[in-house]
Amino acid sequence: MFVRYLSVITIMFAALFVGPQTAEAKIHHYLFGTYEDGVYPAVKKIHHKKHHKYVKHLKANHHIAKKKMAKKAKPAATKAAEARPAYQGREEVQYTSQEKPGTLIINTKERALYEILGSGKAMRFMVAVGKEGFEWSGVAHVGLKRVNPTWTPPPEMIQRKPEYAKWAMGMPGGNPQNPLGPRAMYLFKGKYDTGFRIHGTIHPESIGTAASSGCIRMLNTEVIELFQQTRVGTKVIVL
Repeated sequence: MFVRYLSVITIMFAALFVGPQTAEAKIHHYLFGTYEDGVYPAVKKIHHKKHHKYVKHLKANHHIAKKKMAKKAKPAATKAAEARPAYQGREEVQYTSQEKPGTLIINTKERALYEILGSGKAMRFMVAVGKEGFEWSGVAHVGLKRVNPTWTPPPEMIQRKPEYAKWAMGMPGGNPQNPLGPRAMYLFKGKYDTGFRIHGTIHPESIGTAASSGCIRMLNTEVIELFQQTRVGTKVIVL
């Protein structure tokens, strides 16, 4: 009989100590995931009000974090476009050079073409230059000038973009799709055509970027102006 009473007392004490721990373990289990009871050595009571407040705090911070991540995920080109100030058109600037007036100097890093005026000054035009893999530098000269030039895509370009095959014999000048625009100055090295041009563009948004296959693109209004005052034989330096 005494043993029976002793067993009952033992069970009651076990319920007092194990029961609360089990309940708390379940709360812990519910709040923090699918971990098994006993993973955490120290079990703490968590008040429902504090818990809801904490969850609300987490949601708010998660929303802020998502917005920050979205900003970080912006493409580099978009960031560069946002950072780049809008082109306000050609301007006369201070520019020291030993080259004679009329010489054209293209700084590919600045995406700028300088027409040397003399007396430490130049007219600066923003341009588009060769994209990655199509960069070049050197000294050339204007070998030909053409109004409403015919555009003939080279075989390599047709290979990259088969849709240009229909223009293998040349796209007539004046065609609104003609990428050379209204004027083109052909760059030669000695007697040989380099294949590069200073020309207008049907993509004015590309001005100030590295976007071409090596040619120097200008706004159509500005290439017309430069074309008029540049003679055949003019020295062109590409840096």
